[in-house]
Amino acid sequence: MEPSLVTGGSGFIGSHLVAALVDRGEHVRILDTAPPRTTRPNVTFLRGSVLDHEAVAEACDGVRQVFHLAAMAQLWHRDPSVFDAVNHGGTRIVLAAAMEAGVRRFIHCSTESVLNHGRPDNDGSHLGHEAMAGPYCRSKYLAEREALAAAERMPVVIVNPTAPIGPGDHTPTPPTAMLRLFLDGGPRLILNCNLNLVDVRDVADGMILAAERGVVGERYILGGQNLTLPDLADRIDRLAGRRCRRRWPIPGRLALAAAVLEEWMSDHITHRPPRAPATGVRLAITAEFVESTKAMRELGYKPRSLDNALADAVAWLMGTETMPASQPSS
Repeated sequence: MEPSLVTGGSGFIGSHLVAALVDRGEHVRILDTAPPRTTRPNVTFLRGSVLDHEAVAEACDGVRQVFHLAAMAQLWHRDPSVFDAVNHGGTRIVLAAAMEAGVRRFIHCSTESVLNHGRPDNDGSHLGHEAMAGPYCRSKYLAEREALAAAERMPVVIVNPTAPIGPGDHTPTPPTAMLRLFLDGGPRLILNCNLNLVDVRDVADGMILAAERGVVGERYILGGQNLTLPDLADRIDRLAGRRCRRRWPIPGRLALAAAVLEEWMSDHITHRPPRAPATGVRLAITAEFVESTKAMRELGYKPRSLDNALADAVAWLMGTETMPASQPSS
């Protein structure tokens, strides 16, 4: 059987996707800048970046389908141009190589943060480049536009996960960093904002369903459960075995002002990632609840209860010592 290629297959979602594909008896090829942490049968690792045309062409040669996940998934970087280079430019390179190789399916992993909040299952609308919340969102928006344009010439399907959580996020991605923050006690002043959290294993399953059943040129939200940030903080307190801590709401404008100041300090003085990047706060302020109705109806997507994902993520975090510094999966 021709293998499937997973770019970014050593990352958080990517590692779970690779595991799900292998469990189905598939052969998998990984293209990533770092090797996978777990050795699995029928998995071949190619070290390389999606910015390397030759490495991408080699990775695409002879595969039947591509799952493109490689991205700079953080919300802040000392050099903001990295987002456009990896997320947008890398997607263009992978799409071109896949088209040249004649792959039969291309699944592009976008993000829920580029969608039109306020219309819960609006899979087809675009806010526009100027309305994006920051460099990460702009780069993912432009990458998605590249994928949509390519769908006119090759079989591309797009998935938009919400905030994935679960065990094994070594980077960590922003949702896991948020869980870690509240597990360590967290701030007492928090935004009363809306979230949609999804089990990372459901995202992996949803991507496979999109490859099997997705309509070319369409996009599918892969979400889980809607909840508020105070509700999430209380759930983490209970999972940690402690009494729910009292927290107070902070106005959105004040939270954003604090985030902008902290990010300026990160940019110019500390050079360490801010606890609450301005992009994340902007997204939180405007966030509305979302649904995955289209993915459920057309793909057969069935997200599980969030309780197990949260419990597994918290248990994994409590058993993890120091989280390593983040690196892009490019």
